[in-house]
Amino acid sequence: MQNLESLLIFVTVADRGSFTDAAETLRIQKGRASTAVRKLEEELGARLLHRTTRKVQLTEDGRAFLARARELLSDAEDLSSMFADDKAALRGRLRVDMPAELARKTIVPALPDFLEKNPELELEVSSTDRQVDLVQEGIDCVVRLGPIRDETLIARQIGKFRIVNAASPKYLQRHGVPQSIEDLKRQGHRTIHFAPTSNARPFGWEYPDGDGYSSLDLPGALSVSSAQTYEAAALAGLGLVQAPLIGIGPYLDSGALVEVLPKHRRRSLPVSLVVAHRRNLSRRVRAFMQWIEGVLAPHLE
Repeated sequence: MQNLESLLIFVTVADRGSFTDAAETLRIQKGRASTAVRKLEEELGARLLHRTTRKVQLTEDGRAFLARARELLSDAEDLSSMFADDKAALRGRLRVDMPAELARKTIVPALPDFLEKNPELELEVSSTDRQVDLVQEGIDCVVRLGPIRDETLIARQIGKFRIVNAASPKYLQRHGVPQSIEDLKRQGHRTIHFAPTSNARPFGWEYPDGDGYSSLDLPGALSVSSAQTYEAAALAGLGLVQAPLIGIGPYLDSGALVEVLPKHRRRSLPVSLVVAHRRNLSRRVRAFMQWIEGVLAPHLE
């Protein structure tokens, strides 16, 4: 390949799902984008994209090539900024993913200052409660809660979120305020079940037990798979919840929710910054990770 321009065009088309949108993003003619990708396919001897009148989709070869193309572009960017001053402006697109509630309540409200200091940076934030595929989806960095089970990823734990037990005043008026783990069964308490996906087994009610933790199966009429719905169900008085203090803290302060069993809290929730490979740590990724850690620091144990 003569240069990296065709790679950049292909990656942008794949990300945008459209030659028109990609051309607008790169400020080039649509015909130039189409020609560059066609020549790239001819050079490789493989079809990278399925083209229709409305959109383009990656072929199997295209998906495999996209992951390597991203790595090569990232390496090229690192090479070009190898001797750049740390104060040099950050440029280009940065794609990150984080839990929706964390984005809505904590990260996005703090973003104006970060973007004001880095006006040439294009930040793309996806907010989901599912586990994204960093390589296939082209995500530079992920803020992930809980244990990291994929050993192929590079994760750095930056702290933990404290988990508290809580319920609405209306719920506690009906069922009573538990003073012990035994009261949860004796008083007939109910929990709002949470599972990260619809097919997953809901988390049990976890509590300290000796040197470790045990889990109690409590009945519940509702199962949810998002943090927003979990909080809404608690506010509606549908049951007890075990949720991060960073999320429900304002409800505790206002009295909309009340903490119960403060000596029997669930184990704290690890918070990690995750990338697919150390080679993907460009200057803008490192800068964003450092900024995220600073934003979350007041909320971490």
